[in-house]
Amino acid sequence: MAAAAKELPACPVETILTLISNQWKVLILRDLMPGTKRFGALKKSIGAVSQKVLTAQLREMEQSGLLTRTVYPEVPPRVEYTLTELGYSLKPILDAMWNWGEEYKARNRG
Repeated sequence: MAAAAKELPACPVETILTLISNQWKVLILRDLMPGTKRFGALKKSIGAVSQKVLTAQLREMEQSGLLTRTVYPEVPPRVEYTLTELGYSLKPILDAMWNWGEEYKARNRG
């Protein structure tokens, strides 16, 4: 786990921001909460992210222990991503973000 090897911040909020530091990682978490997805399905559901950036984000998340990557020896190779127990433990945080976003949108509509 690369995140464990690095010196993590003393502040717990800063620690989580270190692990899910950008919009792509949060969207990857959101899209993997229901279950395993293949790379193409993730790319399609996230939208504007490039293949290079998505690959880099997935690798970082794998190194941090948030997800697992399974490669099946097929032609063409099939690659699937699944959240680990640690990744699933972020669900209450994503749920809180969802609820806050809904409340914010409701308050700021026209």
